Amino acid sequence: MDKEETVVEHLVELRKRLIIIAVAFVVSLGIGFATAGRTLQFLKAQPTAAYVEWNVFGFTDGIMIYFKCALILALLITLPIALHQIWLFVKPGLSEQEAKGTFFFIPVSFLLFIAGISFSYFIMFPMMLNFMSDINQSIGATETYGMNQYFTFMFNLIIPVGIVFEMPVVIMFLTKLGIVTPSSLRKMRKIAYFVLVVVGVLISPPDFISDILIIIPLFVLFEISIFVSSWTYKRKLKYYEELAK
Repeated sequence: MDKEETVVEHLVELRKRLIIIAVAFVVSLGIGFATAGRTLQFLKAQPTAAYVEWNVFGFTDGIMIYFKCALILALLITLPIALHQIWLFVKPGLSEQEAKGTFFFIPVSFLLFIAGISFSYFIMFPMMLNFMSDINQSIGATETYGMNQYFTFMFNLIIPVGIVFEMPVVIMFLTKLGIVTPSSLRKMRKIAYFVLVVVGVLISPPDFISDILIIIPLFVLFEISIFVSSWTYKRKLKYYEELAK
């Protein structure tokens, strides 16, 4: 009976956290719709959009881009709230030290996501546009872009890169769960590098410089992940040693 009550309590707590996240997302989506217009105007004023005419080639192009922008803004606002709610849900099952140790996942995850988006928008995105433009001009093509092509291209780049930048936090979390260890990460370094090269090539434009620009940060992130995993693993062992005394 006690076990059944515990399961029910967990389900009730989970529902509570999910409701809070859902409400936060709805409110954030409202904020996103209210600010999407100004955000798009700000992006339009950036150098990368200077030569792009905001043409629309379909009746729904404008509203779809507006909705995508509002959705991304909503996700950015909701992300730290969702991470905090997840932490609150798992907190009762953690020791005091583990709770304190995992709390910083929230700001670090958010900052890494922002760092990934910033890197892809300010460095990778302009290089991709210049490369594509040079190719088009080399074959004598007339460049006529619409806002749908511009923003779809941009959103398809910055979101995957932002997610990839979460690697150190994910590795740390998996280390805390005991799924990976620093030694296992070091043993799989060659395989990991190969996978990261493939990922880097897939999310970067088809030129060597852009590939290097994304692959090198991915390698650095993986090495940082090993260091973070090692630090987490040592703290975990020290904690269990203190419990055994």
